[in-house]
Amino acid sequence: MSSKITFSIKIEPFTALVILLLTLVSGVSNAQNIEKWVTKLNKSKLLEKQKQTLAFSKNYQNLPTIFVDDSKSFQSMDGFGYTLTSGSATLINQLSNKKELLNELFGHGENSIRVNYLRVSVGASDLSDHTYSYSESKDLSLKNFSLKEDEKALIPVLKEIIKINPTIKILASPWSPPTWMKSNNNSMGGSLLPEYSQVYADYLVKYIKEMKKHGIVIDALTIQNEPLHPGNNPSLLMLPNEQANFIKNNLGPTFLKNVIKTKIIVYDHNADRPDYPISILNDPAARKYIDGSAFHLYGGSVESIGEVHEAHPDKNLYFTEQWIGHPSNFGGDMAWHIKNLIIGATRNWCKTVLEWNLAIDPQMNPHTDGGCTACLGAVTIDKNKIERNAAYYIIGHASKFVPTNSKRIASNTVLNLQNVAFKTPEGKTVLIVINDSDKNLEFLIGSKGKMAKETIEGGSVVSYVW
Repeated sequence: MSSKITFSIKIEPFTALVILLLTLVSGVSNAQNIEKWVTKLNKSKLLEKQKQTLAFSKNYQNLPTIFVDDSKSFQSMDGFGYTLTSGSATLINQLSNKKELLNELFGHGENSIRVNYLRVSVGASDLSDHTYSYSESKDLSLKNFSLKEDEKALIPVLKEIIKINPTIKILASPWSPPTWMKSNNNSMGGSLLPEYSQVYADYLVKYIKEMKKHGIVIDALTIQNEPLHPGNNPSLLMLPNEQANFIKNNLGPTFLKNVIKTKIIVYDHNADRPDYPISILNDPAARKYIDGSAFHLYGGSVESIGEVHEAHPDKNLYFTEQWIGHPSNFGGDMAWHIKNLIIGATRNWCKTVLEWNLAIDPQMNPHTDGGCTACLGAVTIDKNKIERNAAYYIIGHASKFVPTNSKRIASNTVLNLQNVAFKTPEGKTVLIVINDSDKNLEFLIGSKGKMAKETIEGGSVVSYVW
């Protein structure tokens, strides 16, 4: 004969509350595990999510530590991305799998890199298939102004991108005014003739208004791409005093009169001349119209950008262009750009980091006569075949995890592990670290009194998210 014994367990309300709290704390602890995405400089891993996460613990170990401190915050980020040249748009527009590529670049899905910032050219850039403006013959009233060249591919592709990501920010940059406004009547070089300063201001306002009719909002405008490089095609020489005069006498007042909210950004050239934007911002009549300054890094050091912040801390900074040459050294390009742009530019107060061209074909076309013949795109498009290049992963390591309005937060450097950290609007922390040595390095990630032990492989870039 067997007897069945039952037990009745009575849980007091206080005990139940303790169990509930322990369960909740356990859930929070699990949620705080660190996910990571890795790119190896030898291409054996490419922005690959790792199955194993890192666990935070209160058990401190005697290891070098990257401390991430969200109590100290710096600039708010506008975004990470590329220049969508008209040449890029032409190549993308011809794809039969165009929607898949655009979703991969600009969507919010697990397999997207979530690009949230784009630069476009006002008129042709040197990676257009020919030079053009929106007013090809002398027309002071701008009655014949037309976006017809951009309506062929650039505007249709932009509209599709905006459908995918309606909050994407767009920066516009002119490579050259219409040739009839210039001292040499040529798309390459020359200066803006003073007698056409006002009509050129009207031209830029008309561009912003006409783009808006297409549903494309221009968030910001740089005055001139590379104003100290008149040897490109198209290009324009524009000295600091000329840019200051144009802003304070023409563009600024014309924006005000037409209630244009587009931000005005100066310079848009190399970090070796911080004096150029500083001199313009020192002019009170010009600075009142200016949001900030933009930089490239074909000359100078990225730390020089910080000098502009020190001189004018109330004005914003943007990193707007850096090319990768063909043929690419993937590992070397990845390491240099992560260290100098994703980490260096943001640590020097830049609100954006933009690589140069979004798309190119295998022959490095299209480009203008005299334009760049070796500018590798983030993607190479060969008919319907798409190859993802170094710039795709450089930007992806940030854009995938750092949405618009994230803030850069404090983090220190140990073991020469260069890094940068951000806090997202949703409260997530993102830490981007590069180990470009050939040795695996053991270190701790410290956050809010807890530590997580990590070994970062030699020759790797890692985005940590928790």
